[in-house]
Amino acid sequence: MPNTLRLLLTGDSILQRRLNSRDDAELRPLFDKVRAADVAFTNFEVLANDYRGDPALEGGGSHFGAPAWVVDELLAAGFDLFATATNHSLDYSISGLLHSIEAMEQRGVSFAGVGRNLEEARRPCYHTSPKGTVAMISCASTFGKGQEAGAARPDVQGRPGLNPLHFETVHEVTEQQLTSLREIAGQLGLEAERQQKIKMGFAFAPNDPAVFPLGDLKFKSSNEARVRTTANGKDIAAMVRWVKEARGLSDIVLVSLHAHEQMPENKELPAEFIGAFAREMIDAGADLVVGHGPHMLRGMELYQGKPIFYSLGNFLGQNELVPKIPADGYERFRAEPDLTPGQVYQKRTRNDSAGFPADHRYWESVVPTLTYDGGALSGIELTPITLGWKEARHRRGRPRLAEGEEGQAILKRFAELSRPFGTTVSVNGGSASVSLGPRASRPAS
Repeated sequence: MPNTLRLLLTGDSILQRRLNSRDDAELRPLFDKVRAADVAFTNFEVLANDYRGDPALEGGGSHFGAPAWVVDELLAAGFDLFATATNHSLDYSISGLLHSIEAMEQRGVSFAGVGRNLEEARRPCYHTSPKGTVAMISCASTFGKGQEAGAARPDVQGRPGLNPLHFETVHEVTEQQLTSLREIAGQLGLEAERQQKIKMGFAFAPNDPAVFPLGDLKFKSSNEARVRTTANGKDIAAMVRWVKEARGLSDIVLVSLHAHEQMPENKELPAEFIGAFAREMIDAGADLVVGHGPHMLRGMELYQGKPIFYSLGNFLGQNELVPKIPADGYERFRAEPDLTPGQVYQKRTRNDSAGFPADHRYWESVVPTLTYDGGALSGIELTPITLGWKEARHRRGRPRLAEGEEGQAILKRFAELSRPFGTTVSVNGGSASVSLGPRASRPAS
C-alpha cells in the first residue's frame, strides 16, 4: 500500500428527507470533510425499499422504510461503505429487504451485512479508491429471531437476511437463589415441561450441565448475581474465515458491528461479549472494528494498536420523520389509529419529554478520520458533531460541525468514555487526537 489513505467513520444514518449536503451552508463544511476522505463509512440503518414489502410484526423499534433515493443522497454526501446488518434490516420482512438490496445493487453501492442467503450476508465488500482498497464485513448482534440469513443447501435455497452474531446470556445468581428458581420451576410444572420437550426431541439440554434454563433465561450458580454474555463460537469462526480472506485481498479490513447490548448498569458500556468479539476480529487480521446501535457514544479501545470504536452514536437521526407506520406500529405504541405518523412519535416521546428527544447524548457524536501510511495506522483525528438537539423536529437530526464550548464538551465526554479502556484522547480546541502508542505489527495474510 504505497499511498497514505484517510478513512472517515460515522455512526448510524437514518435518513428520510433530502440532505442537500452540497447546498446547505450549515451542513456543507462537515460533508466537505466526508467527501475529502479517501474512503468514508456509515451504518445505513434504513431500508431503501420505497416502503415496499411486508411490514414485520416485530420491527426494530420503528419500521425504517425509506425512499430509494436516500442512497443517492448518501453517495452524493461522500459515503463509500454502507454497513447494512442492523435490527431494522427486516422491518419490511424478506420482501422489503430484497427491494433494498436491489436498489443498492442498481447503484453499484459497496455494502455488506445482508444477502439472499447466509454466505452472501457474511461476505465482505471491497471498495477501491486511488489510495487503496478497504474491505468491510458487517454483522449485527441485535435482531429478531428469524431475521438472520439462512444457509443454502444443495437441495434447498437459503433464507435472505442479515449476518448474525448470536450470543448467549447467562444470569449468575447465588446458590440459594438458584435453589429457589429450581423450586419455582418444579412447582409450576415448567421443569417437567422442559424435560418432556427434551425427551420428544424438540429441545436439548444445555452444553454446560451447570446451567439451569428457565423459559428463555439461563441461570448458573456463582458467588454474586451478575449477567454474563458470550458470543457464539460458530458465528465468530465464520467471520474469522472472511476476515482472513479479506486480509489477503485488501489494504484495510474493517469489521462493523451493530449492537444495542449493554452492561446492566450503564448503556454507555458495551456488553461483555462485544469487546471479546472485537478483539478476536483484530487477532484474525482486522485493522479496526466500528460499533454502532445504541444511538449514543461509547468509548474506544486500542487493542494491539488497532482501534475498536464501541459506538459512534448517531450521524443522521431522522427517525421522527418516518412518514408511514404499519398498523402493528400503532398497536405497539398504543396510538389511536387516526393519529398521523408525526403525532404517533409525539405520543411515543410524550411531546419530547421522553426517549431520544429528552437526552442530549443522542444528538451529539464524533467523526473519526484514520490515517494509514503504507497500511499502518499513523493517526486518529476526532471531529465533534451535533445533530441539533432541541431544534424543530423537521430540522434536528441533520449533522453539522460542533463548535466552541459545545464541541469541546463532546470531545471531553468521549475522552472520559475512552479512559476506562486505557485510551488517551487529547483535546485540542475544536478537534482531538488519539495517542496511538507503539505501532502493532500486521498479521501475515
